[in-house]
Amino acid sequence: MNVLPRRYHRIKQVLEKRQPDLTVLTEDVHKPHNLSAIIRTCDAVGILDVHSINTTDEFPTFSQVSQGSDKWTFLHTHPDIKTAITYLKTKKINIYAAHFTEKSLDYRDIDYTQPTAILLGAEKWGVSEEAANLVDGNIIIPMLGMVQSLNVSVAAAVILFEAQRQRLAGKMYDTSRLDPERYHKILFEWSYPTLAIEYQKNGKNYPSLGENGEIL
Repeated sequence: MNVLPRRYHRIKQVLEKRQPDLTVLTEDVHKPHNLSAIIRTCDAVGILDVHSINTTDEFPTFSQVSQGSDKWTFLHTHPDIKTAITYLKTKKINIYAAHFTEKSLDYRDIDYTQPTAILLGAEKWGVSEEAANLVDGNIIIPMLGMVQSLNVSVAAAVILFEAQRQRLAGKMYDTSRLDPERYHKILFEWSYPTLAIEYQKNGKNYPSLGENGEIL
């Protein structure tokens, strides 16, 4: 059965706004509701790939907080923080850690129209010193109250929606920015998830899709 045209066009609309050079890296964020909330925010601002390391335990199970957004955002895991940061740097992505130091910048002073990754640390301890020393810079969200930090998922939302604001102003959501090959691969997998698995098992290429998502 072909995908409904309405759903197909909605998938295309979302996929065409995905930002391949904006991402998040989480370091030992182990509470399921926090990681899920971060992924939900990533989906909302057009992030396609999220990176994560967890040296303390198994990766948490996605909670209902994500509202299914984990289906539309790819989570890539790495064995340790140095490996993850090195990988992102090979992609020429600037990495900024949400971490307080004397040299930390206001998060609004960063140019998020450039390839950017936001590093978010563990709920209790924040970003490790190793990670803070490996990234390109540290950023803070100015606080005016008695409490000097936000929940990690809230901090992620504050920073990422500033990134979205800048990219909207720069018209970076106006045209598809994904590699065409990856775009068409994901488009088929999101439109026909069950059928895509069968094609993968049989080592077959995905078929072309028509104007309304029909298989040609």
